[in-house]
Amino acid sequence: MRLDKFLSVSRLIRRRSFAKRAADEGLVLVNGKVAKGSKNISVGDEITIMYPGHTLSIVVRQLLVGNLPKKEAYLLYDILSDEKN
Repeated sequence: MRLDKFLSVSRLIRRRSFAKRAADEGLVLVNGKVAKGSKNISVGDEITIMYPGHTLSIVVRQLLVGNLPKKEAYLLYDILSDEKN
């Protein structure tokens, strides 16, 4: 699954276009390396997102093609850290 699609489906970033822009601007790391929105990710990958004011690190737990209800989106990942800047 593409990184921008995963960020959108998992509700970590609201819209896929925002997810693609954030990744293309270097605000998203996959396994410690800057990644573009088109990068394919897999289960077990560590994703770090640098939001304004805090940094979130997660590990991909599962990949789903369709959209999940908002209340179930957290099932796609485990939070490793959520640090305030």
